[in-house]
Amino acid sequence: MRHINIWISGRVQKVGFRFSAMQAAYRFGILGFVQNLKNGIVYIEAEGGDDDLNSFVKWCKRGPLGAKVEDVEIRDGETKDFQTFEIISSRPGTS
Repeated sequence: MRHINIWISGRVQKVGFRFSAMQAAYRFGILGFVQNLKNGIVYIEAEGGDDDLNSFVKWCKRGPLGAKVEDVEIRDGETKDFQTFEIISSRPGTS
């Protein structure tokens, strides 16, 4: 199990990105969460096997219909043993 943090920028808010990311996560067997940040970025923490994460990242680079992904930044992180994949609300002060 591997953990990655993903920052997605471009036209990625108000286009259904979080809901579509949750559907993609279910399809690829990814656990974690997705949220909108106040600076217009979509932030995802994702856990899964390497092949599943690679497929999910490939999806993130396209996004849903209506999105225009300009940049995707990925960093490895510590495994948190998520049990689901959820959409969470923006956190105050999160950028």
